[in-house]
Amino acid sequence: MGPLAGVKIIEMAGVGPAPFAGMLLADMGADVVRIDRKPTGRGEAFDAIESASRLDRGRRSIALDLKKSEAAAAALDLVATADALIEGFRPGVMERLGLGPQVCLARNPRLVFGRVTGWGQDGPLAATAGHDIDYVALTGALCAIGGKDAPVPPLNLVGDFGGGAMLLAFGVVCALLEARVSGRGQVVDAAMTDGAALLMAMTYKLRASGLWRDARQANVLDGGAPFYGVYRCADGKWIAVGALEPPFFAALVAGLGLDADAFADRWNPRAWPELRARLEAAFARRPRDEWAALFADSDACVAPVLDMDEAPRHPHNVARRTFLDRDGGPQPAPAPRFSRTPPEAGRPPVGIGVDGEAILRERGFSDERVAELRRCGAL
Repeated sequence: MGPLAGVKIIEMAGVGPAPFAGMLLADMGADVVRIDRKPTGRGEAFDAIESASRLDRGRRSIALDLKKSEAAAAALDLVATADALIEGFRPGVMERLGLGPQVCLARNPRLVFGRVTGWGQDGPLAATAGHDIDYVALTGALCAIGGKDAPVPPLNLVGDFGGGAMLLAFGVVCALLEARVSGRGQVVDAAMTDGAALLMAMTYKLRASGLWRDARQANVLDGGAPFYGVYRCADGKWIAVGALEPPFFAALVAGLGLDADAFADRWNPRAWPELRARLEAAFARRPRDEWAALFADSDACVAPVLDMDEAPRHPHNVARRTFLDRDGGPQPAPAPRFSRTPPEAGRPPVGIGVDGEAILRERGFSDERVAELRRCGAL
C-alpha cells in the first residue's frame, strides 16, 4: 500500500495531464475512480490515439452519461464520498455539467477540486483551445529548446506532464494536507503555462545573472557547450556527455585519450566550435556501446543515448526495476520510492465502465437506484 492509501479520488476521464495525474495518485495508493464517457466517435485514428494516451493503470471505471440529470446526480453523490476530484476540461465544462466546484464544495466542504488546463481558469486565453506546444511556447521554454535553426518540441513532457500533471498532483496532495488541518477543501488551478514557466526558474535566473544568451545551442545546458551535449559515434548511434565540473571533464578527456591542455579555454564560448570538433572526431572513432563500456565505471558523466527498446533492458534500469513488463510491453514503474509504504502500479487498465455497479454499491447506492440508472441509460 502506497503513502496515499485510504485517499479517495474521483477522476473525470480525459487525455493527457489529468489521466497522468490520476495514474500518479493511484500509483501512490489512492483509490482513484474514473468517471468515463462513451468513445468520441471522432474517427478511428483519433479514438486510437485517445485510447493509447489514457494512462489507465491502477483505476476503476464507471461510465456515466453526464448529459442525463440522473447521471450528474449520481456523480455528485460519488463526489460526496471523495477526498478529491481531478479534471482536465476547458474552464466552464464542469459547471455546465452541474459539477463545478461551487456545487461540489457545497455538497462536500472538505473536497479538493483539482483542475488542470493549458491556460488556467482565467486570463485572456483561458477559453481558447491549445496543446502542449502552445503552452510551452508562451513561457520561453520552447524558444530555448532545439537546434540553432529552429525550436524543437520537447515531446509533450514540459507542458502536459511536467508543468501540468505533476503540478496538479502536487497541488492536490498539498491541498489534502491542508484540509486535514482546516477541515475545508479548495480549488487547485494547475495551468500548464504556469507549470512550464516554473520549470524554467533556473534558466530565467541564469539569464538575469547574465549567464544565459537568448540563442539556442549557445549556452552551457542547451547543447552549446562542447562538454554538455550529444555526439555521433562510429556506428551512427549517440553518446551523451555532461562533464561540467573539472574532475568530471578531466575523466572525459582522459578516457578519450585527448590532451587536456587543448581544452584549457573550455569555458570560453568562442572556443566551443573548435573544442566540439575535437570531441566529435574522438567519439567518431568507436561505436556507442564501446564508449559506454569504457566510461561505465568513471565519473566522466557519459551515457549512451538509448531508444525505447533499449532503455528497459539497460542493467541499471533492470536492477532498479525502473520499467515494468506488463499490459503488452514495458512501461515506467511508479516513482519515487518509499522505504515504508512502497507504491505499486496497481491493476491493469480496465474496460470502460466495468466497475460501475460495484463502485455505486460500495459508495452506498441501493440496488433499486443502480437499476434505475441502468434503466434510464445514465449508467
